[in-house]
Amino acid sequence: MIHSTSSPSYSPRHRWKVLAAGVAANAAFSVAFSGIPMTAVLMRTGYQLDNATLGLVLGLMGLGIAVSELPWGLLTDRWGDRPVLLTGLGSTAIALVAMALWAAPGAQHIPGLGWLGAGLLLVGLLGGSVNGASGRAVMTWFDAGERGLAMSIRQTAVPLGGGVGALVLPFVALHFGFAALYGLLALLCALSAAMSWAWVHEPPVAPDTPRTTADVAEAAIASKSGPLRDARVWRIVLGIGILCAPQFAVLSFGTVFLHDFGHAGLAAITATMVFVQVGAMVMRVWSGRWTDRRRNRPAYLRACSALSVLLFAGLAMLVMAAGTHAADSAALRMALVALLAASGVCVSAWHGVAYTELATLAGAARAGTALGMANTSVFLVCFITPFSIPHLLALQGWPLVWLAASAFALVAMPLLVPRAAAADQKLAKTALSRST
Repeated sequence: MIHSTSSPSYSPRHRWKVLAAGVAANAAFSVAFSGIPMTAVLMRTGYQLDNATLGLVLGLMGLGIAVSELPWGLLTDRWGDRPVLLTGLGSTAIALVAMALWAAPGAQHIPGLGWLGAGLLLVGLLGGSVNGASGRAVMTWFDAGERGLAMSIRQTAVPLGGGVGALVLPFVALHFGFAALYGLLALLCALSAAMSWAWVHEPPVAPDTPRTTADVAEAAIASKSGPLRDARVWRIVLGIGILCAPQFAVLSFGTVFLHDFGHAGLAAITATMVFVQVGAMVMRVWSGRWTDRRRNRPAYLRACSALSVLLFAGLAMLVMAAGTHAADSAALRMALVALLAASGVCVSAWHGVAYTELATLAGAARAGTALGMANTSVFLVCFITPFSIPHLLALQGWPLVWLAASAFALVAMPLLVPRAAAADQKLAKTALSRST
């Protein structure tokens, strides 16, 4: 998209307001899609669901996001960030109000599974708008030397929302019911829409015009054929989606694992999941800044994948060693909690770096499409993962679940960091040295 010279001017600090609005939009929606699974135990009781049905219901919101992400991304590149954010957040708030009215269980009535499933699916379809739009805003407002940090800050919105959801939503559902829970989520979406209205605008310069020497290096490796036709983009998209499988295993069934196998109480479960989300936030911000300085995104992604493989394999081994005696030892329960928390943080720490690498390949003007592709992959996995876990549990229990998580991290590693990554880094450094 080319912007005219008559575009309004903004202070250099306005880009941070745009980033704040993007973080707020992602966090508001993340409270819903990451926070609702934190109420899985209460939802199972309130809606009278078994584990298989619970997994299906929790996956439907992810399916809705997956189906809508690419269309929203294409619309973002065509219309701009602001219209998409306002449309998506406003309609998501309306859908959540409808769920509060017609899809919340009460003392006298438990809504049918169709109402709950359709409501969560619709929330996913509409809320999927925030991911690509806010990511494109980062790519268009920030120079290449700041994009890793800015994108990672934006990506902290997901664990931030998940942490708020883990801390608040179980309490709200337990003491005030699911109608209040859906109403609270609607209010958060409406407030973030107001921030987008006030602050999100198109930048006064063309997004593809290099503004620093780092921009020249980024432009040297940007896709020329468009994200949908670039095999490098598709490979990273696939790797991002696969590495999200163990992350969603922790987020969707971590509470059930700690309750059913670890026999942990609600306070311990809540504290563990909040730690996972806060830890992921800290690691995302640190990793964005660190990789911006060192320009070593592929190496960081490789390290996160490898460590995730080891941590989830270790969790599986610990569960097998515990057998049926997880409740007999406080030390064993603490070890389970600690290893699950470490695994959850590690497998959630890489998103900002991976998304920056992906958007760099696509180019700033096409970042909405590329991020939509990635989020389609991510949320297809978000649907499949909770749907599959009950079947893995039925086969071989929790050891198989965590071994599968380890295997997915192993498969994702060569996709996220293909051999071509080294050549691309060398090309970028050469372009940078020539420009200076």
